[in-house]
Amino acid sequence: MKVAVVILNWNGRSFLEDFLPGVIEHSSGDAEIIIADNNSTDDSVDYLQSKFPDIRVIQNKENGGFAKGYNDALKLVEAEYYILLNSDIEVTAGWIQPIIKLMDSDKSIAACQPKILAYNDKSKFEYAGAAGGFIDKYGYPFCKGRLFQSLENDNGQYDEISEIFWASGACFFVRAELFHKFDGLDEDFFAHMEEIDFCWRLKQQGYKIMVCPQSKVYHIGGGTLPKKSSRKTHLNIRNNLIMLYKNLPSDRLFIVFFARFFLDGVAAIKFLLSSGYKDFFAVTRAHIHFYISIPRHRKKRIAIQPKKVINIYNGNIVYDYYLKGKKTFSSLKKDKF
Repeated sequence: MKVAVVILNWNGRSFLEDFLPGVIEHSSGDAEIIIADNNSTDDSVDYLQSKFPDIRVIQNKENGGFAKGYNDALKLVEAEYYILLNSDIEVTAGWIQPIIKLMDSDKSIAACQPKILAYNDKSKFEYAGAAGGFIDKYGYPFCKGRLFQSLENDNGQYDEISEIFWASGACFFVRAELFHKFDGLDEDFFAHMEEIDFCWRLKQQGYKIMVCPQSKVYHIGGGTLPKKSSRKTHLNIRNNLIMLYKNLPSDRLFIVFFARFFLDGVAAIKFLLSSGYKDFFAVTRAHIHFYISIPRHRKKRIAIQPKKVINIYNGNIVYDYYLKGKKTFSSLKKDKF
């Protein structure tokens, strides 16, 4: 079919039970539905084969994380568009067509996301994507509808189709041709921020990333790694540094990394004082891991040949949020985008 919905599963039988029937109900006429199992150790595959025998299951030989899991599976999927869909998402009626129609209308659109709302409080945006992602000049990600831990109510304030910096990996529409042409997700990331890195690489080549709020889904979040996890802290900071090194223009590298060394140090101390030593050491390990791995990522940087990219927020979201008290996307200065 033209569209393939690919759900990456790792020990997620309960999510498949809860959400796969809805995906089938609201997608079967518009897309092929495929489960990519990331070498689960529970009975996910047996469950799928007994309860949903018509659903195609791709079984990866190892759990290489989100990035490798999708890269391996999508090599075996033929379609014009891929939809990378988390297993802990409830889709809604007509969720596919508005985005496919938008992408069909403009070949420069490489990737897109729907409006992502919280499953447990459907009046609020959800952390992982909300109404479209951005980063500030120091690489900190945020969203329309979500700054750090502050989630806005959805009152239709971000219902306009618009260009964004990154689309959420929780529900990621992408042209299959471009996914493969630009080498998919960076497998060194394992999980977290690989979709931001991929979107940045697409933007380096002149493509657009969009949000189409006429499509909406509801996301639980934290299905594989808990939201409060030192492992998640480590991956987020390490991967963010790798992403910045790969994609920043040369004239921004020193100042950004100088600032991040200081800002991440402050974050580490805050972790130590509030949540304990595990997150403190996660930040420290993330920086050490990154500096050791620079030679490995230098080759990727040379291949990308970074250039100035639009849609970066030319401000410091940490300063705006914590010191100026700006808790909503609409409160940020528009002239800084």
